[in-house]
Amino acid sequence: MSTTVQASEESLAVVGARIVTTDRVIDGGVRIEGDRIVDVGVVDHDADTVIDAGGSLVLPGLIDLHGDDIEGHLHPRSGARMSLPMALATADRANISAGITTKFHAISFELDEEADRSPELAALLSDAIAGATSLLVDHRLHARCEVTQQECIDAVLEVIKNGDADLVSVMSHVPGKGQFRDVEAFKTYYENSANHTVEEAESMIQTRTDVSMARIRDRVDRVIGAAHDAGAVTASHDDEDPAEVERLAAAGIDITEYPITLQTATRATDVGVTTAMGAPNLVRGESQWGNLSTADAIDARAVDVLLADYHPPSLLAAPFVDTGEPLPARVRRVTANPADAVGLYDRGRIEPGARADVLVVDPDPTPTVARAVVAGQPVYRAERGGR
Repeated sequence: MSTTVQASEESLAVVGARIVTTDRVIDGGVRIEGDRIVDVGVVDHDADTVIDAGGSLVLPGLIDLHGDDIEGHLHPRSGARMSLPMALATADRANISAGITTKFHAISFELDEEADRSPELAALLSDAIAGATSLLVDHRLHARCEVTQQECIDAVLEVIKNGDADLVSVMSHVPGKGQFRDVEAFKTYYENSANHTVEEAESMIQTRTDVSMARIRDRVDRVIGAAHDAGAVTASHDDEDPAEVERLAAAGIDITEYPITLQTATRATDVGVTTAMGAPNLVRGESQWGNLSTADAIDARAVDVLLADYHPPSLLAAPFVDTGEPLPARVRRVTANPADAVGLYDRGRIEPGARADVLVVDPDPTPTVARAVVAGQPVYRAERGGR
């Protein structure tokens, strides 16, 4: 369920632009009537509002299918909790400044109170996202379900039943599997997180490894089935085995997020599952966990979508990382491709009839957003010297 974004009823023209379409870059302008793009190319300057791009790039608004950055706005320090309205408002501004106009907040339904995560808090966040008003960005819910914990499954199923989730993903943070393929790496991560003692980390290992793989798969199938019945898109998280991707695809998974190995990513592509990798991984040049690099997966043509993950500015920076591909191909991974992956075919592209989410971007010295238009409404301006 999306939050309400107030659409403009006036006309707007962006002129003097280098427009990135789905397949090429053209010089000209974009004309908007209400919340829709009506013309691309040569446009008149007689609109109610005219924005001069001054030769800068004009991109579609970015679409982030997995961003957990709201957790940092809610808890800027562990145990120091801000109000939900403040967290949403600050996340809203941070995301529009990074060019993200459609945001899927990846809310973790996971029982880990020392890391400020619980199914109860996740449910509160979900309600706040579903009921938010007067925000700049189109906010949506991506419910992440930790399937090793029954409490989390129950909470996610309730959110799905309420119709609040647009995207539902299943994850099993089990030591020896996924991003924690090494049990010692799992223990080290949690011991060094400043939120857990050695005893707590060892208790988590015991609790999560007590759940059999057969039971995990049964829970995954149950969550996937409920999500599809409610019309939500589904995803899996940290897949490491090509055979498991095949099983998940047969069960109805639509997207694989952060596949651990290149073999898994390429197999997902082969069986028609959308493959999504982290934009920070590409911008930094490596995986934080020593797993598959986004650049290597792109080289193998096994990446459809990039995700902001924990760092929204990386989603804007990622298309400007040279991968040897044309700029439109790189931009599609953060615009049209994620839109199509979740059935939002009205956005993520600059063409007549599309929803008018438009960015003016200065690529140098680092990509920044100068102007942002959401649903035809100018909502953000950060220009040097003005235009």
